[in-house]
Parts: sequence; structure tokens; C-alpha cells
Amino acid sequence: MKIYLLSLGAGLLVGAIYSLLNVRSPAPPVIALVGLFGILIGEQTIPLVRHIMSGQSVDLSWFNKQCRPHVFGRLPKCADTAAHIDKPSAENLG
Repeated sequence: MKIYLLSLGAGLLVGAIYSLLNVRSPAPPVIALVGLFGILIGEQTIPLVRHIMSGQSVDLSWFNKQCRPHVFGRLPKCADTAAHIDKPSAENLG
């Protein structure tokens, strides 16, 4: 979550600098972002319809397994944390 807040803060800072320089942002308009969200949701429609047509029920566990990771993604991990977790320590080896 911290990485998202840092990203938002950096974006706000750059936006303020653009405003001070009277430069228009290269970011897409909100309507384009809504369209991208529609694409993400639309991609889930076919698997959902196939699942229902096969006679299986759609419950929260299916949604969490099939749709949620693609639409919302996973929070990025800190590179230092990931490297520390992947490295076996002497305590764990012995």
C-alpha cells in the first residue's frame, strides 16, 4: 500500500509542477481511464458466462480466484523484502 501512496504523492508533485509551468499533462483524460476499466471488466465476462453455462454456480471464492487477481492485481512487494525472504538464512539451514 505504501508504494501506491508514494506513487500518488509523486503524481501530485508532478501535477503541481506542470500547473506552475502552465504545461498540459500527457496523462489520458478520465474517460479513457474509465474505458480501460471497462476493458478489464469485459475480459471477465466470457469466463463468467462459460462458468454459468457449464452449470456451475458463481460464488465469492470463484470470483476471488478467477476475476479479482486480473482486475485488481497484486500489491507490489519491496525488492529488499523479496530478496530477504527468498534467501535462506543460516538459522533456517541448520
